Amino acid sequence: MSENITADGEFVVPTVDITPYLDPAACAATDPACAAVARSIDDACRTVGFLQVVGHGVSAAAIDGLAAAIDDFFGAPARTKHEFRRPGENRGYTPPKSESLSMSLGVAPANRMHDYYESFTVGTEAAAYPGLDLPAADYPANCWPDVPEFRSSVTAYLREATALSRALLRACSDALGLRPNHFDDLVDHSIDTLKMNNYALPPGAIELDGPLTGMGAHTDFGILTVLWADRVAGLEVLGPDAVWHPVAPDPGAFLVNLGDAFARWTNDVWRSTLHRVDPPVVDGRIERRRSAAFFFDGNHDAVIEPLPGTVPPGADAYPPITIAAHLRAKLAGMKLGAAPAGADREAARVRAART
Repeated sequence: MSENITADGEFVVPTVDITPYLDPAACAATDPACAAVARSIDDACRTVGFLQVVGHGVSAAAIDGLAAAIDDFFGAPARTKHEFRRPGENRGYTPPKSESLSMSLGVAPANRMHDYYESFTVGTEAAAYPGLDLPAADYPANCWPDVPEFRSSVTAYLREATALSRALLRACSDALGLRPNHFDDLVDHSIDTLKMNNYALPPGAIELDGPLTGMGAHTDFGILTVLWADRVAGLEVLGPDAVWHPVAPDPGAFLVNLGDAFARWTNDVWRSTLHRVDPPVVDGRIERRRSAAFFFDGNHDAVIEPLPGTVPPGADAYPPITIAAHLRAKLAGMKLGAAPAGADREAARVRAART
């Protein structure tokens, strides 16, 4: 039995208190509190690739502001939301059934229908780094809806989610036994995005005549993801037992999962775990579900390649690729249906999963 499955069959996502790493000047791998956190992260990343993170330092005010911004934007009329569509860019509004996340692995959705969620995406702009010549295609400009306090609330949340992500990355460096701040040079002009999601079926009774996918099975594309979500059913994680397990954030916790960069750096010793979202249908009725995924993705020109000593002799290793090239390939799968090369390992796990 997997160590993430209890005797009564419950799937457990490990909880990690990241408090010791919040002050970058105060924590070192030799500090007992930090060492304990690093060991916990290593254990979780070797098994399930998901964490429940507490002691995260993100204020209640920032979370409440984000939730209000999500409500205000997605509560607007469809015509207003569509004014912020940015086809071909990972920015702005995306209406329901416009994307297929399983195609980021080259796996066509079984129901032949794109994912049933709507989203609004903002992220790092090239203008944020005036001294660097950054490609606008990888750091596109944001568009901000004329919703009171939307921009200020989202920006405040982004600032705190970024600080948490950098603390987590410092802990990951220690967990892997690397030099302190090993990854700093790979994230000093990081491509970061915040994707705010609303599962867009209206609340109420519904009759289903086939499978309905909220968000198809996928791995996240970058380094790591910090997820705020309602404590509403829907998110499922593929466990080491090849079974889909429901997961919800504990009260006051963020769900954090590894992205493809860590899987490639460690040659799958750390897992970029597959997950999906099914619409929360309870007793034949839709429940509203909101989430906001902060993707900490790394510099566009950072090269992802196996860390020294992570590939046993004779084993297959992931080939080197830049963050930007990897993100573009995955986004083309999700948005355009163009199956990316090099996703065979994850696609095989999706096809082998037991429903």
